Amino acid sequence: YRVEGRDLYVDLPLAPWEAALGTSVAVDTPGGEAKVKVPAGTSSGRRLRLRGRGLPNPRGEAGNLYAEVRIVVPHRLSEEERRLFSELATVSKFDARKQARRAS
Repeated sequence: YRVEGRDLYVDLPLAPWEAALGTSVAVDTPGGEAKVKVPAGTSSGRRLRLRGRGLPNPRGEAGNLYAEVRIVVPHRLSEEERRLFSELATVSKFDARKQARRAS
C-alpha cells in the first residue's frame, strides 16, 4: 500500500480484455478482501475508490482505498491469442495515440 493521510493506494493489475469489457475483481484491504467493479472501457491509471476502506482516524472514521488500474499485457501469446489480437487490430477503428491526446 501507499499511504496518503487516511487514504490508501494499491495497484490493480488488469488484463486488456478485463479493462475493455469490464469486470469485478477482489482487492486486498486492511479489513480483508473487497470486490471492486471495473467499468467497461477503463484505462490504465484510472483510480477506483472503495469508500471507507482506508485507515481510521482516532474517532474511527476511515479514509478511502484507491485501486489504481494498471493494464498488463501478456509477454507470450499463444497462436490463437495472436490471431485474435491481429483480427481485433484489423477491425478496430480505435487509435490509442489520438485518444490519449484528447484525454490530456
